[in-house]
Amino acid sequence: MSESPEVPAGAPDRGVPRGVLLLAASGALLVYAADQLTKWWVVASMELGRRTPVVEGLLSWQFIRNPGAAFSLGEDITWVFTVVMVVVSVLIVLTLRRVRSAAWALALGLVLGGALGNLTDRLLREPGFGVGHVVDFIAVPRFAIFNIADCGVVVGVSLVVLLTLLGRELDGTRTGSGAERLEASPEEEGTRG
Repeated sequence: MSESPEVPAGAPDRGVPRGVLLLAASGALLVYAADQLTKWWVVASMELGRRTPVVEGLLSWQFIRNPGAAFSLGEDITWVFTVVMVVVSVLIVLTLRRVRSAAWALALGLVLGGALGNLTDRLLREPGFGVGHVVDFIAVPRFAIFNIADCGVVVGVSLVVLLTLLGRELDGTRTGSGAERLEASPEEEGTRG
C-alpha cells in the first residue's frame, strides 16, 4: 500500500501538482490584493481615528495605525513582528513545495497572503522601513480593530487546525488508527488481529 494516494510507492516524485500551487497562489493573491486595496481606500478616504458605523452595533470602520500585534500588543518591538512575518512567509513557501492537498494549499495560501499584506505595511509605511505601522480599520464591538490580512491569517490558521485535528497530512493522506482502517484493503483487515 502506498503512503500517498497520488504517488505510488517507488514512483518518482514529480513535484507539487500545478493545481495545488495555483490554488495556494490564488488564495494568497486574493487576500493580499483585497488587503492592499482596502488599506489604500482607507488611507485615501478616512480620517485617522474616526469611527463610521456600517451596521449599527455590529460593524464599523475605524482607521488606526497599529505599531504592534493583535490588540496593539508589543508596540515597542515593531521590528520583531517584521522579522516574524518574513520567517513565516519563507516557511510557508518552503512548505508549499511538499503540499499535495488542495485544502492544505488553500489554508497556507490564505496565511501567506495575510502575512505578506501586513509585512508590506511593516516595510513600506510610516514611520519607516521595517517598523511601519499596519493599517487596521474593521471594528466590531469589544474586540480588536483589524484588517483583511488578519482575516486571511485567521481563516487559514483555523483551516490548518481543522486539517490537523482531522489527521490530514500535507500530501492529502490521513493519519491515525481510524483513518488507517478506512484506507486498508479488505484483505489487510482480515489479517489484523
